[in-house]
Amino acid sequence: MRDAHLVQDVTATIRDVPDFPKPGILFKDITPVLQDGALFRRVCDWFADLAIAHRVDVLVGIESRGFLFAAPVAAKLGIGFAPVRKPRKLPFKTRKATYSLEYGTDSIEMHEDAIRPGQRVMIVDDLLATGGTMEAAIGLVRELGGEVVATAFAIELGFLDGRKRLANGGAVEALVSF
Repeated sequence: MRDAHLVQDVTATIRDVPDFPKPGILFKDITPVLQDGALFRRVCDWFADLAIAHRVDVLVGIESRGFLFAAPVAAKLGIGFAPVRKPRKLPFKTRKATYSLEYGTDSIEMHEDAIRPGQRVMIVDDLLATGGTMEAAIGLVRELGGEVVATAFAIELGFLDGRKRLANGGAVEALVSF
């Protein structure tokens, strides 16, 4: 489901930012993709095609750049959108998942009524790196009774092998890979 022209256009538009957020990291910045309205629409159409192909009931977006893709796609398709956020950012009762980082841990939360049992879910984020955040989000959706049929990313950093951590999350889809 990857359009070679779209992959080429997105790859050419992503900006590399050296030493962000810390020295030694080459940050892949999607902001230029978002600034190009036609290209942004094409990327959202790609996510929408995936959601249709996987017969998704709900799109889950991971804070914060996952929201940029999941919310407009959910609106376009007329399906639900559920945010996954950092702790204490959601106003209602939440479920929490804690996951390991290179040095320490982090957590994410989701409203406990965001997913109904049996709903087919695709979880969206802008970037797949080590897979820890997405693995935790998959766990939250499954805890709520949802069936994660796919995870989808605009960018995958393949050399970090994050895909290996997502075996229990259905298909893993990435538009561009570095």
